[in-house]
Amino acid sequence: MNKLEQESKQKGKFLRTFIKERKQVGALAPSSRFLVKKMCDKIDFNSAKTIVEFGPGTGVFTEELLKRANPDCKIFVIELNSEFHSFLKNKFKDERIILLRESADNIDKILQDHKIGSADAILSSLPLAVIPEQIKKRIIIKAFDVLRKGGVYVQYQYSLNAKKLLELKFGSIHLNFVPINIPPAFVYTGIKS
Repeated sequence: MNKLEQESKQKGKFLRTFIKERKQVGALAPSSRFLVKKMCDKIDFNSAKTIVEFGPGTGVFTEELLKRANPDCKIFVIELNSEFHSFLKNKFKDERIILLRESADNIDKILQDHKIGSADAILSSLPLAVIPEQIKKRIIIKAFDVLRKGGVYVQYQYSLNAKKLLELKFGSIHLNFVPINIPPAFVYTGIKS
């Protein structure tokens, strides 16, 4: 299957799952390469030994993480949606990936079970706007807690609704805007001090 056919298959899968699972999927199409680059550029791949990805969908960020990550880096890919999880399981065979069908608010237990003390980076595509308030807060608190000092949390959203929530844990949040995406997206970056 060539790259164009693969992209078309991903977009079709994404749209079907979006229509079926509105509470778990927040976008109509996979993220653009511009958004992928902007998000991944926030991670220091030279030193990262543990990266966590929340809500990978069809794996467009996962592909980029694999391209940039060191051979000894572990990448925890956390996907709650069963269809996306199955899709990712078939798509990725790289030994660096630990793919789990789990909720992101269990990240502390997940890392503990794998004897990982902390994460260097968390990249999140979770649709925070549709996640219930209590779960959303738990995800952000636990994400902050599992990051090492100086670790980075990168999240994109289509609005500024999540800014205050992220500021409560991370303090200062760096904000970028990526217009070339459907829809255009804000990238939030928080560093654990």
